[in-house]
Amino acid sequence: MTSHGPTVLRVCRAVLGPMDAEDAWSETFLAALRAYPTLRPGSNVEAWLVTIAHRKAIDQARARARRPLPVDPLRERPASSKADRSDDDLWAAMQALPFKQRVAVAYHYVVGMPYADVAALTGGSQDAARRAAADGIATLRKTYGEGGPR
Repeated sequence: MTSHGPTVLRVCRAVLGPMDAEDAWSETFLAALRAYPTLRPGSNVEAWLVTIAHRKAIDQARARARRPLPVDPLRERPASSKADRSDDDLWAAMQALPFKQRVAVAYHYVVGMPYADVAALTGGSQDAARRAAADGIATLRKTYGEGGPR
């Protein structure tokens, strides 16, 4: 957990955002502890954990889609620092991407996974993963900008 925890958390944050990431991270390691006895010797533990995190993130995203929407207006959040606003802007731009693009960008650019591994996780081809990541980055550059929010 110590060596792979940060990678799993980055995956969860990239796919779900900062609010739900910690729950998915915890669920990932709980599931991994249950399944560890069946892990084949010599397996790539990091890839195995990223796969579990990917599935937990999808479960959380599906659960979020089924949650009821609040009917009363939410109270205003306290003003945040400029760095927090930049993170919020970037997350909003990431959230606006289609799910496959968001996942491809997160896994390839945030986690550093090769396209072959991204394709294995998302159930597509390596070329499709590369295309989804390229399209996602292009959209982020248009909406978020090269040097940050404008």
